[in-house]
Amino acid sequence: MNLNPATVLDPVFHFLDWIIAEWGVYIYLVFVWLSLILIAWIFSGGLRRKFPNQPNVRAGIGIVIQPHTPPPRIIIHEYDPPDDGLD
Repeated sequence: MNLNPATVLDPVFHFLDWIIAEWGVYIYLVFVWLSLILIAWIFSGGLRRKFPNQPNVRAGIGIVIQPHTPPPRIIIHEYDPPDDGLD
Protein backbone atom coordinates (compact mmCIF):
# COMPACT_ATOMS: atom_id res chain seq x y z
CA MET A 1 0.00 0.00 0.00
CA ASN A 2 1.42 3.33 -1.08
CA LEU A 3 0.65 6.17 1.36
CA ASN A 4 2.66 8.83 -0.41
CA PRO A 5 0.36 11.89 -0.53
CA ALA A 6 1.44 12.78 -4.06
CA THR A 7 0.51 9.33 -5.32
CA VAL A 8 -2.73 9.09 -3.36
CA LEU A 9 -3.96 12.49 -4.54
CA ASP A 10 -2.82 12.02 -8.14
CA PRO A 11 -6.32 11.03 -9.44
CA VAL A 12 -7.79 14.08 -7.71
CA PHE A 13 -5.25 16.36 -9.39
CA HIS A 14 -5.94 14.81 -12.78
CA PHE A 15 -9.67 15.29 -12.28
CA LEU A 16 -9.21 18.95 -11.28
CA ASP A 17 -6.93 19.55 -14.28
CA TRP A 18 -9.57 18.06 -16.58
CA ILE A 19 -12.39 20.13 -15.01
CA ILE A 20 -10.39 23.36 -15.35
CA ALA A 21 -9.35 22.56 -18.92
CA GLU A 22 -12.90 21.75 -20.04
CA TRP A 23 -15.09 23.99 -17.88
CA GLY A 24 -12.67 26.64 -16.57
CA VAL A 25 -14.29 29.64 -18.25
CA TYR A 26 -17.74 28.74 -16.97
CA ILE A 27 -16.44 28.07 -13.46
CA TYR A 28 -14.72 31.47 -13.54
CA LEU A 29 -17.93 33.22 -14.61
CA VAL A 30 -19.92 31.50 -11.86
CA PHE A 31 -17.39 32.62 -9.24
CA VAL A 32 -17.47 36.21 -10.56
CA TRP A 33 -21.26 36.40 -10.34
CA LEU A 34 -21.31 34.72 -6.94
CA SER A 35 -18.72 37.19 -5.65
CA LEU A 36 -20.85 40.12 -6.87
CA ILE A 37 -23.89 38.67 -5.10
CA LEU A 38 -21.82 38.13 -1.95
CA ILE A 39 -20.52 41.72 -2.00
CA ALA A 40 -24.07 43.05 -2.44
CA TRP A 41 -25.25 40.89 0.46
CA ILE A 42 -22.43 42.17 2.70
CA PHE A 43 -23.17 45.81 1.80
CA SER A 44 -26.87 45.31 2.50
CA GLY A 45 -26.05 44.24 6.06
CA GLY A 46 -25.70 40.50 5.75
CA LEU A 47 -22.85 40.32 8.25
CA ARG A 48 -24.48 42.47 10.93
CA ARG A 49 -25.75 40.74 14.03
CA LYS A 50 -29.48 40.77 14.51
CA PHE A 51 -30.47 41.56 18.08
CA PRO A 52 -34.00 40.47 18.99
CA ASN A 53 -35.37 43.69 20.57
CA GLN A 54 -33.98 46.34 18.24
CA PRO A 55 -35.92 48.17 15.55
CA ASN A 56 -35.25 47.41 11.94
CA VAL A 57 -33.19 50.30 10.55
CA ARG A 58 -32.38 50.58 6.87
CA ALA A 59 -29.98 53.01 5.27
CA GLY A 60 -29.52 53.78 1.62
CA ILE A 61 -26.62 55.07 -0.37
CA GLY A 62 -27.15 58.44 -2.04
CA ILE A 63 -25.08 59.97 -4.78
CA VAL A 64 -24.99 63.76 -5.03
CA ILE A 65 -23.93 65.25 -8.34
CA GLN A 66 -23.13 68.95 -8.21
CA PRO A 67 -23.03 71.00 -11.40
CA HIS A 68 -19.62 72.12 -12.50
CA THR A 69 -18.86 75.74 -11.69
CA PRO A 70 -16.04 77.44 -13.54
CA PRO A 71 -13.02 78.38 -11.43
CA PRO A 72 -12.72 82.00 -10.37
CA ARG A 73 -10.89 84.30 -12.74
CA ILE A 74 -7.28 85.01 -11.95
CA ILE A 75 -6.35 88.56 -12.79
CA ILE A 76 -2.65 89.18 -13.21
CA HIS A 77 -1.33 92.73 -12.93
CA GLU A 78 2.17 93.80 -13.75
CA TYR A 79 4.03 95.38 -10.89
CA ASP A 80 4.23 99.14 -11.18
CA PRO A 81 6.97 100.48 -8.92
CA PRO A 82 6.13 103.62 -7.05
CA ASP A 83 7.30 106.81 -8.64
CA ASP A 84 9.67 107.98 -5.90
CA GLY A 85 12.50 109.16 -8.17
CA LEU A 86 14.99 106.37 -7.32
CA ASP A 87 15.19 104.98 -10.88
